[in-house]
Amino acid sequence: MDYKLINIGFGNVVLASRIISVVSSSSAPMKRLKEEAKKMGRLIDASQGRKTRTIIITDSGHVILSAVQAETITQRFAEKGEKDPGK
Repeated sequence: MDYKLINIGFGNVVLASRIISVVSSSSAPMKRLKEEAKKMGRLIDASQGRKTRTIIITDSGHVILSAVQAETITQRFAEKGEKDPGK
């Protein structure tokens, strides 16, 4: 089985097939989403203490925080798809 991993910064990776959404963290609804995930124990902070720029939502309901720009993560996601044109 071939697993595609997406680098979300500082050596942290997420399994590409589990990602539902990659969004900017600046809006009020995303800040509320982050707080709700924290209360439910589903928040993963991969920002290494830096400013959160991106929120990644997974199919398991986990919310992952990253200090990398959403556009950068999206480009990495697209690059993975280009390397494997059969999928």
